[in-house]
Amino acid sequence: MQTVSEMLKAKGKEVWTIGPDATVYEALEVMAQRDVGALVVVQDGRPVGIFSERDYARKVILKGKSSKETPVRDLMTEDLLCVSPSSTVEECMALMSARKLRHLPVVDGGRLAGIISIGDVVNEVITNQDFKINEMEKYILTGH
Repeated sequence: MQTVSEMLKAKGKEVWTIGPDATVYEALEVMAQRDVGALVVVQDGRPVGIFSERDYARKVILKGKSSKETPVRDLMTEDLLCVSPSSTVEECMALMSARKLRHLPVVDGGRLAGIISIGDVVNEVITNQDFKINEMEKYILTGH
């Protein structure tokens, strides 16, 4: 089973973050510049929440807020579920499916070590299945 650590080595450990006091508008600017769907909210080097496109779509207009005046802390998801570098891809997929999550911060020793998305997990599963299929075809055709 592949671990999150192995997946991060392949995809990179870069994580885009924002502080809880930044405005929602500033967060949206970073997300657009970096072409990402979520930012980990970090305070004093530790993840305290996550702010996603979903948070914006569901919590700004529907609650009568202004993105240029509202701090990220007011709209971020605080119930932050994180995984460790030793978590498996299968564990992440189960967690993401059960909790309907699109992003999982990776935390090592209380510090942010990366982030994985549902797309990362799906790509990893597909790559693993392709490898297994190729190995089976090779075995069937050659006998070893």
